[in-house]
Amino acid sequence: MAKKRTQKQQELEQLQQELQKVSTVVLSTFQGLTVQQDTELRRAVQAAGGHYQVVKNTLARLASNGTPAEALLKQLKGINSIATTEGDPVALAKVLTKYAKDNPAFTFRAGVVEGRVLSLDELQALAALPGREELFARLLGLLKAPASRLVSLLSAPGRQLAVVLNQGVKENKFKQEDLPAEAGRTDS
Repeated sequence: MAKKRTQKQQELEQLQQELQKVSTVVLSTFQGLTVQQDTELRRAVQAAGGHYQVVKNTLARLASNGTPAEALLKQLKGINSIATTEGDPVALAKVLTKYAKDNPAFTFRAGVVEGRVLSLDELQALAALPGREELFARLLGLLKAPASRLVSLLSAPGRQLAVVLNQGVKENKFKQEDLPAEAGRTDS
């Protein structure tokens, strides 16, 4: 059953709105994937905060007009799919790279991240970067390190004095007759 003109117009507007608001678009081909593999890919992309869909070339070309993805989608040929995300581009690139390693039928073509067109090599380099959470953890560690060092430095003299006194007590270095006369009195 052929789609009516209004349905096609709605699909065009929906894709155009999505391309306007996303920060990352990855163009790929999926020829040779089974339905089960395609479903796995969709779930993996969705778990990474993205959206995966098969697109018709004409629809993608028309919907990309005036969007950051225009340069990527204006010369489409063959069978294509796109993965998009508003969130972390590294997470999406990691998921797609892992999936491409497991399923050779799925291959990247190019991508757009924050308005910049990326080649296949640049997409793979993006996937090699640490994820957002890992970067936050590293940053937190860097911010926390100076404070930890300062606390350690300030507590070192007291700690060292306690160690010396403890060692003196263990070796009976402090005797009652060694104390000054006033320090030894307890009658106050």
